[in-house]
Amino acid sequence: MTQVVPNGSKATRPTPQVETITVSKFAPFRGVVFTAVNLTSFFILWELIARAGVINPLFFPRSSEVFSALYRGFADGTILPELAHSLTNFLIGLAISAVIGIPVGLLMGASRIADLVLSPYVWAMTSLPRVALIPLLILILGFGDAMQLTIIVLSAVFPIMVNCMAGVKTVDPSLLRAGRVFGTSQWETYVKIILPFTLPFVISGVNQGIARGLVGMLIGELLGGGGNGLGYLLDRAGEQFDAPMLYGVLLLLAVMSVSLIQAMRWLEERAAPWRDITRT
Repeated sequence: MTQVVPNGSKATRPTPQVETITVSKFAPFRGVVFTAVNLTSFFILWELIARAGVINPLFFPRSSEVFSALYRGFADGTILPELAHSLTNFLIGLAISAVIGIPVGLLMGASRIADLVLSPYVWAMTSLPRVALIPLLILILGFGDAMQLTIIVLSAVFPIMVNCMAGVKTVDPSLLRAGRVFGTSQWETYVKIILPFTLPFVISGVNQGIARGLVGMLIGELLGGGGNGLGYLLDRAGEQFDAPMLYGVLLLLAVMSVSLIQAMRWLEERAAPWRDITRT
């Protein structure tokens, strides 16, 4: 575009315009408010459906009855010891799984020899139903914490391994070529390129490990827990036809799972601030 300037006048550059973005002070709380409204609507709808008698109350209690059962369970000391038992075992098992699964998965992704040696065992254990291992674990370890920890680790460690291995194998080759152009050593390439690229896969693997580990925890407590844990409460509530307590324990398990996954998302935001995970 040609700018015509009259004789004797000086051309002046247009003044740059700066766009001002105003962020509301309530913006950080939108997610919390939306979640609160969403959950409140859900429980109100649950209460209305249950009061309408569409489903037999023996199988579908009112949400108010579920919260009353939870309150009584915490007040009389029925729930808290079992919740602490399950949560402690689960966190210990998840930590052991991460300590084992992340290094082994990264090694399998980086080393072809390690991949060839370990892949058959990893994929076999990944696809093996955990419930099939319970009789063997009870025979070897008996009832109690050792068996529960073992089934949690066996449930959580292999998804972590597989995701870490996939993360290393899917590193963008252009990044590796750029690293070689700038003269990075093999160790620097692994630390500065491969590990940051693999971090989302590691977090995803841990999230899958949380889901699988919770299933393993319940299997261990239901079939061989020795009368401890949320699985025991779940089993006892089913035997006594105590639907409010049964639904209450399920809500506690859902809160455990969602809280741990949100904690991993928070950790990813801190460890990988260059990724916009708020859109995922």
